[in-house]
Amino acid sequence: MLQEKITLNTDKWIDNYADYLYNYAVSRVNNSDLAKDLVQDTFFAGLKSAKNFQGKSTERTWLVSILKRKVIDYYRKINSKKGQAEVRMNFYNDGENEGDWIEERVPQSWDNQSERDIENEELKEQIERCIDNLPEKYAMVFKMKTIQGFETEEICKELEITPSNLWVIVHRARTQLRKCMEDNWFNN
Repeated sequence: MLQEKITLNTDKWIDNYADYLYNYAVSRVNNSDLAKDLVQDTFFAGLKSAKNFQGKSTERTWLVSILKRKVIDYYRKINSKKGQAEVRMNFYNDGENEGDWIEERVPQSWDNQSERDIENEELKEQIERCIDNLPEKYAMVFKMKTIQGFETEEICKELEITPSNLWVIVHRARTQLRKCMEDNWFNN
């Protein structure tokens, strides 16, 4: 039995997947520049290993799996002794104390993790309230696409809408969420 050769559409990767991969990465590393670098590394690794693509998943799923490994590698690196020595924290910008401190030597008493946890929980609750205030269809489409990560085709089939309608709904939901967050979180 001859196996059909699977070909990747690498010329369309940036148009088709860059935004999705960037959003995936930035949500995991919380750093825009680093997320861009990880996506670029993902595309490069995908090009290098394109011959290994067997077509058992979609291109996007395959690229996401590469990106997941890139994110894990990043965290492994910064959590290793060598990686910690490379990650620096700027402390003084001028004067006799100008310079960088190695992150692992920052005094532990400065850690305000509990405050960040409380603030993150409050932020999460506000986001959920804003989503709950969206029209029902907007909330459903937004959650399915953005939070649950359903494919566009799956959502369109399930809700019997067109892809262009889906993107209009997602855009309107994001606009309303941004306004809600500005009114109820950022301006308080």
